[in-house]
Amino acid sequence: MKDLMEYKNYLGSVHYNDTDRIFYGKLMFIRDLVSYEGRDVDSLRAAFEEAVEDYLDLCQSEGKTPEKPFKGSFNVRVKPDLHRKAALYAERYGLNLNGVVIDALEKYLSA
Repeated sequence: MKDLMEYKNYLGSVHYNDTDRIFYGKLMFIRDLVSYEGRDVDSLRAAFEEAVEDYLDLCQSEGKTPEKPFKGSFNVRVKPDLHRKAALYAERYGLNLNGVVIDALEKYLSA
């Protein structure tokens, strides 16, 4: 992933603003807004890691559980016909919809 950094299982975006000549980003895949910026790659990386640490410290001081980027559950909205096909497939093969979606995602993403 060329436009993401990772630290303590948090992912951060990497962007560049040529007008201000600054790199910037935010923690991805969480609802809380945590951003950072730097003048070069090294300062951006340091600011990213500091932002993660500050976020975790703030959550602890407020008695709040930090958000995790991926909880293992998400909502999927599909057309009614696809929903019907998936439900019938699940019924036919003794699965549930969750199992069908997991199998489909694993096959799709392993290719």
